[in-house]
This record gives sequence, C-alpha cells and structure tokens, in this order.
Amino acid sequence: MSALTTTPAPGTCYKFTVDSADQAVSLIRERLGPSARVLSVRSIEQKGWKKLFRGSKLEVIAQIDAPEASPAVTSPAPVATPAESAKLAEVSNEPALPSFVEEPSRASVPPPPTATLGLADLLRRSGLTETALNRLQANQNWRDVSRLPLHRALVETSRLLREQAEARATRPPLSRAAFLGAPGVGRTTALCKWLALEVFRHARMGHVVTVEFDRPNAPGPLPVFAEALGVPLAHFPCETRPAMSGGFVYFDLPALSPRRPADNAALAAWLDREQITERVLVLNAAYDRASLRDAYAAGRDVGATHLVFTHLDEVPQWGKLWDYLFDETLEPLFLATGPSLTGDCEDDVSGALVRRTLPDSAT
Repeated sequence: MSALTTTPAPGTCYKFTVDSADQAVSLIRERLGPSARVLSVRSIEQKGWKKLFRGSKLEVIAQIDAPEASPAVTSPAPVATPAESAKLAEVSNEPALPSFVEEPSRASVPPPPTATLGLADLLRRSGLTETALNRLQANQNWRDVSRLPLHRALVETSRLLREQAEARATRPPLSRAAFLGAPGVGRTTALCKWLALEVFRHARMGHVVTVEFDRPNAPGPLPVFAEALGVPLAHFPCETRPAMSGGFVYFDLPALSPRRPADNAALAAWLDREQITERVLVLNAAYDRASLRDAYAAGRDVGATHLVFTHLDEVPQWGKLWDYLFDETLEPLFLATGPSLTGDCEDDVSGALVRRTLPDSAT
C-alpha cells in the first residue's frame, strides 16, 4: 500500500485493526509519524466457532497532533488515508494492553547507538540476565567471540546459547503427561494447543482426562475443543492408559499453589499413584521474575519434566527465559505466543528465543 506524502491537518484521526500491539506501534510510527498518539484501544472478540481458532483483534484509534514549531525544515512523515488504513490486514490475536505507544520525550537523551556498545552490554539490553551472561562468559571460546566484529559476534553468541540450551538427553515424544501450573497461567489453553499439534501435525490420536481434588478444575474451552478435534474427554476416575498403540493420554489437573507447597501434596501423590511420570509445567512468561521463580520451584517440587511458557505476546523481551532453558532437567516443549487454541505456538524454543533476543544474528 502506497503512502501519501502530504501532511494531514492536526486533529485527523485514523482507525487501525491489527493483531498485536507491536504491529500497531509499527504502523502508527511508519504511517502517521512521531506526532501521532493513541486515543483508544479496543479488543474485538471473534464470534461463534471462530473464537476457538482465532484470538481477539485490536481496534486502535490514533490522532495527529499539531507539530511543534521548529527552525529546521524537515520532510513530513508518510501517512495513509483513512480508507487505506481501514484495509490493514486483520490477522488473529493479541489481548488489548492499557497503553502501548509512548509519547516522545524530547528532553530525554537517546541511548547510545548499537555500534558503540560492547557485546556484553548489547546482550544485557536484549534482556539476558546476569546468570545467562555469566554462563556465556565462562565458555572457553568467549574471549575470541567478544573480539569479533559485532555482527559475527552475535552469530557466534546465538550458536553458544543454542548449544547450551540444547545440551540435554533426547527424550521420546510425550504419550502420557499431566499439564500443571499455577492459577491464571493458561494451563488448559496450553493443553489445547498441544492437542492441536498432536492431531494436525503429528497425526496422533488419544484421549484427555480432567481431574479434580479438593479444588474445582474448570475445563474452560477444553470440552468443546476436544469434541471439535475428535478427541474423547473423560473425567477421572476413568482409564488413564492409552486406548490404542502409539496413542496419548493427557491430563488436565487443578492449579498448583506456588507459595504453599503443602497444598500440592494431594496432586503429587495422585501423579505418583497413577504412575504418570511425564509432567508438563506451564509458566506465564509475563510474570515478574520472583513470581516466575516461585512457580518454577513449585513445579520442580512435584517432579516436572517438561516446560511450556505462555503469554509471550505480552512480553517485550524474552531474554530472561534463557535461564530456564539451561536447566537440563526440564525439556522445553513450546512457547505460546497468543491466546488462539490452534497456532500461536513455537515448538523450536531455543530458535525462537534467539530470533527475539538477537534478531540481527543468523540462526
């Protein structure tokens, strides 16, 4: 879509329908220029069956403010007509955020350009924690890597990160696994995403079991979604072994308690009694680091073997997740990058983290 080269009158409003906050920011800056600001953001939900397979969209209204007087003559920012803006592609999902466009601060000092930063400083700005950086710096090749030109150093750093994150014994595919997690992490949605991968990509079939203890376990969209996939859904007590050779059984369990380990005793005892050794811990990546560590520790206490991160669409920097990939005990299963029950899923976990942490490197 071609952009106009005329400056709109101050007060002109434009409406965008987009799939994510990042896309809205990019479009506003590219087409409306730095003088634009967001007036409102509204989430548009899908209706009927579409809600199972597509998440919400964002309707964003932005306005052109009057430019400040400046002695320098600059070229106007390219803009789009309202008709052109209304034709923006509408793709699925990302929940509305309270605010995602920052007003430009003319008094602030811009950060130093990338070319003036050292490799370690650039990695910190990309979101890597000191723990992850220390692991890299302990590598015997780090001194040589840090002396390379920056673009080559990023390529080598990507290789080192993936090498350390994937240094674990290969496990067989999941076949009989429980999905665990604290309240609100998207545990059942993660299970639905994995069912979709199993049925559509891996061409496997099986059944799902919902379990309750002293706490209710709301099934959410699971019953309707399982029926749409043709996957039987049962409530425990029932058969907990695969009904067919090469099939699967997955368990939707009540929420873990991250800060009261005693509350998880009944759940852990049931897993041991039913001999369910595959245990998928679902973590909300948007949690602050302390809450994320508490939830991770609770999962380790009940014997978690695999790891899923959700709500990645709400996380601007993914670098903090490397710390969890370095734990060889838990195998990363996938990253959930949106609320859709099918799609919005990255099963090449370390590759996705490299692309988001070091986007200029060749992976």
